[in-house]
Amino acid sequence: MGDSFWSPVWLSLQVAGCSTLLTVLLGTLAGKWMARKQFRGKSMIESLLLLPMVMPPTVVGFGLLVLLGSSGIGRWMPDSGGLLFTWYAAVIAGAVVSFPLMYQAAKLGFELIDEEMEAIATTFGANGWQVLWHVTLPLAWPALLSGILLSFLRALGEFGATLMVAGNIPGRTQTLPLGIYNAVESGENQLAYAWVLCLFLFSFLMMWLIRRLGAKTI
Repeated sequence: MGDSFWSPVWLSLQVAGCSTLLTVLLGTLAGKWMARKQFRGKSMIESLLLLPMVMPPTVVGFGLLVLLGSSGIGRWMPDSGGLLFTWYAAVIAGAVVSFPLMYQAAKLGFELIDEEMEAIATTFGANGWQVLWHVTLPLAWPALLSGILLSFLRALGEFGATLMVAGNIPGRTQTLPLGIYNAVESGENQLAYAWVLCLFLFSFLMMWLIRRLGAKTI
């Protein structure tokens, strides 16, 4: 198959991969912080963090359109369009919509850790970073890994928000979901079938890994 087939495939993997890196970093930090903190307004903040999971993608896309455009952070960029209709906009859209999945998984993983395990490590002279790397993260790893895989899948399948902020530019911002939509619109059903099969295989593999991971932690 030619570049017209593989371009959206590779671009989707790159966008989903970069989105997942952002999501893992921010989601893990937020989950760790929220897991054991009790403060006034916590439920409101958590509702805001989870909002992209329930909002329509077009609404999320519109919010990003305003944020990334010339009326938002784009005003400080040389290009008047800011980050809009670029590869970076697709990465940001994927990270925003997948963040709640990583956050929830991380928060649950940290909540299930017995605090006495961390306390024992400190009694043996471990500092905060050592406790985090050698005790906390390894114990929370199954939940974190599930969150990573789910976040990757969500970013890989993102359509609405990506279309609004990155467009559907072949070779530049056209990911697999956008390519499928474009192929169906133009009557290229065989190409659409091939891309759907790619997404199906990616999704099936990730879900199989998540199920295997869950079975090993029971």
